Amino acid sequence: MAHPPKKLSQLPATAIAGNDITSSCLYVSSIAIMHAGVWAVVALLLVAGVLFLFRRIYGEVVGALPLNGGAYNVLLNSTNKYNASIAACLTILSYMATAVLSGTTAMHYLAALVPSWPILAGTIGVLLLFMLLSIAGITESASVATVIFIAHLSIMLLLILGGAWYVATHGFAVFSLNWHAPLPGGSGIATAIFLGFSTAMLGVTGFESSSNYVEEQEPGVFPQTLRNMWAAVSVLNPLIAIAGLMVLPLATISSNHEAMLSFMGLEIGGNWLATVISIDAVVVLCGAVLTSFVGVTGLIKRMTLDRILPQFLLKETRRGSSPRIIALFFLLCLSVLLITNAQVEALAGVYTISFLTVMAFFALGNFMLKIKRARLPRPETASTAAVSIALFGVLAALYGNVKLKPEFLVVFLQYFVPFMLVIAILLNRRAILEYLMIWISGFVESMPGLAVLGRFAISKTIRRLNRQEFVYFTKGDDLSILNRVMMYVQANEITKKLRIVTVLKDGVHLPKAYLDDVKVLDRAYPDIDIEFIELQGEFGPALVKTLSTEWNIPANFMFIGSPGNRFPYRIAELGGVRMVI
Repeated sequence: MAHPPKKLSQLPATAIAGNDITSSCLYVSSIAIMHAGVWAVVALLLVAGVLFLFRRIYGEVVGALPLNGGAYNVLLNSTNKYNASIAACLTILSYMATAVLSGTTAMHYLAALVPSWPILAGTIGVLLLFMLLSIAGITESASVATVIFIAHLSIMLLLILGGAWYVATHGFAVFSLNWHAPLPGGSGIATAIFLGFSTAMLGVTGFESSSNYVEEQEPGVFPQTLRNMWAAVSVLNPLIAIAGLMVLPLATISSNHEAMLSFMGLEIGGNWLATVISIDAVVVLCGAVLTSFVGVTGLIKRMTLDRILPQFLLKETRRGSSPRIIALFFLLCLSVLLITNAQVEALAGVYTISFLTVMAFFALGNFMLKIKRARLPRPETASTAAVSIALFGVLAALYGNVKLKPEFLVVFLQYFVPFMLVIAILLNRRAILEYLMIWISGFVESMPGLAVLGRFAISKTIRRLNRQEFVYFTKGDDLSILNRVMMYVQANEITKKLRIVTVLKDGVHLPKAYLDDVKVLDRAYPDIDIEFIELQGEFGPALVKTLSTEWNIPANFMFIGSPGNRFPYRIAELGGVRMVI
C-alpha cells in the first residue's frame, strides 16, 4: 500500500529551490562586474529590489492557487490551456537548461581540481545520479539538498568574512584602482548599471522553483521559502561583489570570471580556501540539478493530470515519486547535453530567455488573477504598481540580454519551437486523429486491409479520449454563464459528456425554467452530452472526493466558478478542482 509522502517543512523546502538561486553567487557577481565595473553593487541591489516585488507577486498567485505548476497553474485557472502550455514549455526549457548548465559548470570546477576529469561523461553521471535520487522520493532528495544548502551558505559567509579580514590588513588600494578604472566598453554609468542589472537577473534563477512543488510543502511554508531565498541573494550577491572589488583588480576578474570566487579564495586564504570554494561550487551546482528534477516533476505531473501529456507518465512508486516523468526529463537533458556538446554559451541562451520569460508570465498571470479572479481569496496582495514595475524590470532585463547576445534568441527558438509543436499536436490530437481517419479512408479501394486496420485503431483511440467525463458545479448560474462553460470545455477539453451538478440544501429545488435552459444548452452543443444532476447536501472537499471516487472522474476534471470571500474552503482543499469562470 502506498503511503502519502511527507510534507516539506521550511528548511528543506527552502533548500531545494535555495540551492539553485544561491548557486548564482558563484558566477553572477563576476558577470555583473564585467558589465558594470564598480557599479555592479548597484545593479545587484536593483535585482534584489525587483525580486522583493516578486515576493508579493508569487505570494498572491500561489496563495490564491496553491497547486503545483507555477505560471502554468495560474494561466490555466485564469485563461486557457494554450496560454498555460506556453508558460509550461518555457518553464520546462528553463529547468532543462538549469540542470545541464549547472551540471556542466560543476564538472568544469571539478576539472580545475582534477585536470583529467572528463566534462561530458561527468555531466552525464551527475544527471544520472540525481535522476535516481529523485526517483527515491522528495523527502530523501530534500535531506541531501538541506545539507548542501547549509554547507554552501557557511562557505559563502566564510569567504565574505575572509574578504573583510583581507581589506582590514591590506587596505583599499585594489578598490581605489578599480574605482578609477574606465567602465567596461567605455559606456556611461547608466548604461553600465543597466547591462549589469540585465545580466545579474540570472542571479534569481530558481526563485520560481518553489511554486512548482508547493503541494509537497506544509501549509504556510511557501511564503517563507520566498522570504528566505530573497534574503539570501539580496545579502550574498552584493557582499560578494564588494569583496571581489576590494580583493581583485578588474582585469583579473574579467580574465577569470568563471571562477572569480576561487581566485578570491586564493588571494584571501591561499590554496586551501580556493580548494574549499571549488568543492563547494561542485556540490551546490549539483544541488541546482536536483532542484530542476524536483521542480519539473511537479509541473509535468500537473500537465499530465490535465491531459496535456500522455497519462502513462502518472505511474508512481510507493514513495510517491514519478519515475517515468523523472526518466523523461533525464532523457531530455541528455539530448540537450549531447546536441550542444556541453557548450555553455548555447545552454546559456536557452537558460536566459526562458527563465526571464517565465518570470514575465508570472507577472502577467498576477494581472489575470486580479482581473478574472478578483473574488478569489488570497493571503496577500501585490499592488498593481508593484506588479507593473516588476514586469518592466524583467522585460528590461530580457531586452538587455538579447541586445548583448542576439544569437541567444536564435538558440532559444531552436528549442522552444519544437516544444510548442509537440504540445500543439497533443492539445489538438482528437482533431488530428479525425483528419487522419478521413485520409486513411481514401485508401479503402486501393489498400482495403490497411484502411480497415487504420480506421479501427484510430476509432479506438478517439473513443478512449472521448470516454473521459467532466463535471461543472453550478450555484444556479444563468444560461449565459453555462454557455461560457460549454465554450471553454469545447475549446480546451476532449470529451463527449459533461455533468452539470448543483448542490442544494434539503428540500430546496431549482425552478423548472432552469432545467429548460439546460435542455436548450444540450441542444446547442450536440457533440457533448449534458447531464444535469441535482444533489442535496453541502458542496466541499468531502463531496468532491466522494463524487470523484463514485464517478471515476479525477478532481482536476471538475470545474467551478471563481468563489468569493465567503467560500469556507481554500482551492487547494478541493483536490485540484479548476476554475473556468
